[in-house]
Amino acid sequence: MVDREKVLAVLAKRFPGSTQEQLAAAANAIVGLDDEWEEVTDREAELGYHFSIQCSDICYLANEVENGARFRLFKKRPAQV
Repeated sequence: MVDREKVLAVLAKRFPGSTQEQLAAAANAIVGLDDEWEEVTDREAELGYHFSIQCSDICYLANEVENGARFRLFKKRPAQV
């Protein structure tokens, strides 16, 4: 869950000329992403570390993780009809 107050603070700092209404709308959209996206960070082991002809698609992440980088990965949920 994304903390709405933290999002508002970051947005206000990054976009100082924005109105409160603009900041609130942007924060609501960001916080609402939980409905559209699911975190898949726990599937890190499936992201690479295997031989692949198309390794360029996944090797960057695998290399960064091996070097100590931390990622939070999200996957867009299928649209509900």
